[in-house]
Amino acid sequence: MDDTEFERFVAARSGQLYRSALLLTTSPHAAEDLLQTALTKAYVAWPRVRAADDPVAYVHGVLLKAFLSDRRRRSSTELAVAEPTDVPVPGVDPSERLALMAALRDLAPLDRAVVVLRFWEDHSVAETARQLGLSEAAVKNRCLRALRTLRGLLTDSFPTSPRSAR
Repeated sequence: MDDTEFERFVAARSGQLYRSALLLTTSPHAAEDLLQTALTKAYVAWPRVRAADDPVAYVHGVLLKAFLSDRRRRSSTELAVAEPTDVPVPGVDPSERLALMAALRDLAPLDRAVVVLRFWEDHSVAETARQLGLSEAAVKNRCLRALRTLRGLLTDSFPTSPRSAR
């Protein structure tokens, strides 16, 4: 197998896949691990990935399945550690991003996957349902509950923010 095509795919899409992994895991280190796992699986199955109608969607599905599988296997004795602080972007209030990442972390893994697919990846309800192996009604229900939870968590973080008045 010639690795050149896979290398081009990784060079072109790893940033997008990493951002999705970061939103799912809410940790830069866990996102890197998740991306590595997904790319390893994609490399092993590259002939099948390349033949897919949409190779990016195929690898994205691998990423989601790896994330959900890891969450099911995770031991309850595992403890999270404090994350190193990100380098602030000039003119941007990092507290909103940190609050959002913390709120995402509080969602159940499947609910987090639904929110990330629907609102960050901008997938339709039907596409989200297909990727997660759920019915469209289940995606809508999970999305409503997850957004309600996020609103509550973010309102607690920013009680006087103009956004919480909406």
